[in-house]
Amino acid sequence: MQAVARQFSSHGYSASDTIVTDAAELQRHQQLEKLYNSTRAGKHYQRDIVKGVEGVVLNGNRQVEVVNKLCEEVTKYASESLGGQEVLGKSLLCYGKHRARVEREREILFNTFTTQVVEPLKAMVNGSPLEDARHLAQRYDRMRQDVEVQNSEVGKRQARLRESGAGGENALKLQIAEAKLQELTSSMAVLGKEATAALSAVETQQQRLTLHRLITLVDNERLYHQRAAEILDEIQAQIISERQKNDSLPPTKPKISVIDKGTKPSMESANQNAEVDLSNSFEAFAVSKNNKDCNVYLAEVMHGFEAEAEGELSLSAGDFVVVRQVLQTGWSEGECKGRAGWFPSAYVEYQHQVPVSKLSDTFT
Repeated sequence: MQAVARQFSSHGYSASDTIVTDAAELQRHQQLEKLYNSTRAGKHYQRDIVKGVEGVVLNGNRQVEVVNKLCEEVTKYASESLGGQEVLGKSLLCYGKHRARVEREREILFNTFTTQVVEPLKAMVNGSPLEDARHLAQRYDRMRQDVEVQNSEVGKRQARLRESGAGGENALKLQIAEAKLQELTSSMAVLGKEATAALSAVETQQQRLTLHRLITLVDNERLYHQRAAEILDEIQAQIISERQKNDSLPPTKPKISVIDKGTKPSMESANQNAEVDLSNSFEAFAVSKNNKDCNVYLAEVMHGFEAEAEGELSLSAGDFVVVRQVLQTGWSEGECKGRAGWFPSAYVEYQHQVPVSKLSDTFT
């Protein structure tokens, strides 16, 4: 109790143990000590919460700036360098757009922290109810000291009266001192009740407000993480969907390069190419009209192709085609089911090669 009293005294409230009062007054004094220390600790704890949350908001806003910059760079790269058409471009655009939504949710969270946690706690810490209640407790302490002094004065007057006998000036002064003591004692009791009620109300308000702000803190942070997780799930789903659609689609139909002033490749014009470099096709081979055993390819059709112009060869998935020529333009010439023509090289897949003289044996 003495240690608590010293701490109480160091913050403006002195616990005087020399005053002899009734049990109710002593109990009230002890209760005031407890309330004074409790509200002081509550005030410091609220300050710590404010300081911590303000730090989270400050550092978080810096992170928001960094991530928003990243989203801008990702979107710019996807739009300018990739055109937003390739799988990577679409995925990056998706990421940049939706990741920015996560940061907007975080900005909302930090705004909520400030308006619903920091500001109410600051108002409580710096508010007048707490200070008014503590001032009442300090006034009570000073009045208690006045009662102690007046009680000592009454004792002295009583001693002088005993020495001088009854009556006279000493009796009158004793009567006045006792009346003043009674008045101070009554005022101290009233002030003690007021201070106790005020500090008790502040303590209850402190605890209720702190609890509610902590609940608000947790609820809003949980809601933010829930929304962020939903957005990230959406990003992941869209990226996976783009990849799956790209994997399931047939290769893009290549365009026929202009040959001989804009004419499409033909059997005759292709045979005039003595050597063909096929760095982007499934195999390279030479075409020689003077070699009867020149190599051709047997390929399986992986994606169906519908002829759109004269000289093109329609193919169905699963068919086998004899590939006789392959051009750098991405088109090949071959024969399938007794029909010959041109088709996209990327639509077929090499199986094996056979000499031209043995093709009849291959398809028998």
